[in-house]
Amino acid sequence: MEHHSLSEFNLLVKQTLSNHLAPSYWIVAEIGEMTVVQKGHCYMDLVEKEGNFIKAKQRATIWSYAFSGIQSQFQQIAGVPLKKGMEVLINASLDYHEVYGISLNIRDIDPSFTLGERERRKQETILQLEREGIIDLNKSLILPQVPQRIAIISSETAAGYGDFVNQINQNSYGYQVSLRLFQATMQGDQAVKSIIDSLHRIYELEDEIDLVVIIRGGGAQTDLDCFDSYDLCAHLAQFPLPVVTGIGHERDHTVADLVANVNLKTPTAVAEFIISGLMQFESDVLELFQKIGEIARGKVQQELQLIIESKHRIALKTQHILQKSSFELDRIVQLLNQKPKDIIRSKSQELNALAKLLQAHDPKEVLKKGYSITRINGQSINDQTKARAGDQLETITYDQVLTSTVTETKKTS
Repeated sequence: MEHHSLSEFNLLVKQTLSNHLAPSYWIVAEIGEMTVVQKGHCYMDLVEKEGNFIKAKQRATIWSYAFSGIQSQFQQIAGVPLKKGMEVLINASLDYHEVYGISLNIRDIDPSFTLGERERRKQETILQLEREGIIDLNKSLILPQVPQRIAIISSETAAGYGDFVNQINQNSYGYQVSLRLFQATMQGDQAVKSIIDSLHRIYELEDEIDLVVIIRGGGAQTDLDCFDSYDLCAHLAQFPLPVVTGIGHERDHTVADLVANVNLKTPTAVAEFIISGLMQFESDVLELFQKIGEIARGKVQQELQLIIESKHRIALKTQHILQKSSFELDRIVQLLNQKPKDIIRSKSQELNALAKLLQAHDPKEVLKKGYSITRINGQSINDQTKARAGDQLETITYDQVLTSTVTETKKTS
C-alpha cells in the first residue's frame, strides 16, 4: 500500500478538484455570517436552509481588491449593502488550500437576483395569505370616521414618526387626537418579532384603541423586507382593529400595505388622511345641523300655517255657529212672541164659536124662532109628564106667557 504525507494528499485533492471543476459556478446561498476585516477582505459563511435547518454550509471570501467593486455595484442596484441574512447569487470558484481547506472565492454577486428573490418571497407570502383566506380580513373592518385614540407602531427616533406626530398635533383645525406610541424596531432581523410584540400589547388594550397606525420613513427597499414577512402580515390581517400603514416612499408597496385596512405612501400621508377624516366628519355634522335646522324651520312654518288655518277655520265655524244660534234664537223669540197671540186668537175663535153655539141654543133664541115651552105645574111636558084634561097649562113664547086649560088630549099619530 502506497503511503502519502498529508501535504501530498492535500495537493492531490487540490489537483483533482482543479482538473474536474469548472473555473467558476453561479451559486445561490444565504449569507449566514459576514465579516470585513481591516485589510478590506470580506469573509462569509454561506448557508442553505430548509426551514430552520441548515442544509449546507461553506466558507467564502471576497478579497479586498474585488470586494469594494462588488459591494459598490450591489448597493447601487439593490439599494442596500451586502449583509447577513441576505439571499444572494454569487459567481465563485472553489479554492482548496493545503492548510485552510476548501473555501469559495467570490468573484461577483448578481444584485438583480437578490431583488428578484425578494419579490418571490413577497409573492409566496401573498399566496399563503390568500390560501388561508385571511388576506382581506382587516380590510373588512369598519374604519372609524373619527379615530380619537390612535396606537402608533414605530420607532421614537424615526423621522417618519416625528413627521406624523407633528402633522397631527399641529393641524391648523385644532383637532385633538390621543396618540400612543408602541415602540418597535422597524427594520432588520428583529423587526418582525418587535412589531408583532407591539401588536400583542395593543391587543391587550383593544377597548382603549380606535385605530392602529404603522409608520416608517423611507430607506432601501431591502430595509422593508420585514413588512413582507408572512408572520407579521398574518398578524396584521387578523388584527381586530383597523390598521393603517405609511411605510416607505411612494415607490414602495409591501405585503403589509396589501393586508392593511388602509395603506398610504408615507407617515405624513397617514396624518393627512386622519385629519381629512376629522374634517369630513365635522363637515358632515355641520351639514347635518344645517339640514336639521332647515327641517325644523320648515316644520315650524308648516305648524304655524296649520295654526293660522285652524284659527281661520275656528273663527269661521264660530261665526257660523253664532249666526245659526242667533237665527235659532230669533226664531224662538219670534215663536215665543207669536205663540201667545196664536193661542189667544185660537182660544178667542173657540170662545166665539162656543158663544155662537150657546147663543144658538139659548131658549130665547129658540122661542124667538116661534117655538114655545109648555109646563104643567112648573114641569115641562115630556114622556113622563102627561097632560090630562082639566090640567092648567103654562105656555111660554118669545114674548108672552100664556095660561090655558086642557080640554081634551089625543095621542099623536
